[in-house]
Amino acid sequence: MGRRDHQIKVNDLGRLLVYILTHRPDEFCLVPDSDGFISYKELIQAINEEEGWQYVRQSHINEVLMGKDRDLFEVKEKKIRAMERRWSLDIENPADSIPVILYCAVRSKAHHVVMEKGLKSLQGRPLVMSGEKELCLRIGRRRDHKPVLLEIMAETAAEQGVLFYTFGSLFLSPEIPPQFIAGPPVSKEILEARRKKEEQTEKMEKVRRVPAFTEPGTFILESSRDPDPFRRAKGKKRRGWKEEARSMRRTRR
Repeated sequence: MGRRDHQIKVNDLGRLLVYILTHRPDEFCLVPDSDGFISYKELIQAINEEEGWQYVRQSHINEVLMGKDRDLFEVKEKKIRAMERRWSLDIENPADSIPVILYCAVRSKAHHVVMEKGLKSLQGRPLVMSGEKELCLRIGRRRDHKPVLLEIMAETAAEQGVLFYTFGSLFLSPEIPPQFIAGPPVSKEILEARRKKEEQTEKMEKVRRVPAFTEPGTFILESSRDPDPFRRAKGKKRRGWKEEARSMRRTRR
């Protein structure tokens, strides 16, 4: 690739970054943090999902940041944001209108836990949902090659006090109780593996609760089995054979 062609690719990537970070992060299934930052990892995953952009790595973004567009972005640790942001993320005011059904994709390993305990946000990041199945699967595939798609009875949940917020085409929530989640049944293999794990955990807990004196190499002291029945209490030393002999001589006299 010639130098001119390379520079064109750098400029094109710069324009894409501006569009994502300045205008529509939600279109790429990205939710910035409270300061507007998006992690490099999430950003690159989203870009790689676009046709023709699978080659992009952090080194390519660094080239943009060293060029003419460097003043358009701010980098902090492993995160990046646009200096000018034309989107707003309002997590103070709940959404006025909620679809009847929303979708959310979870890791297959977490499927059985979610069905039992519900969905909860992690590390202060809200749950991300959408009214479009494919959009949710796109988010889910970033964490699992075969995510499980769940249905969220959003309208009913909102009526029961569950909070939902909008961010562009996405819906956010801090928590979804299990009674508002529907999905495919958990496989027998997973249920069996979970049962065995719980049994193993229970056995380990029983072992931990066993008193230390029952461990191999230890024993319990019982006064009835004391090999020295003449042991004197309160630390006094019992009489030896010399004292016993003197006492017997005195008695004979």
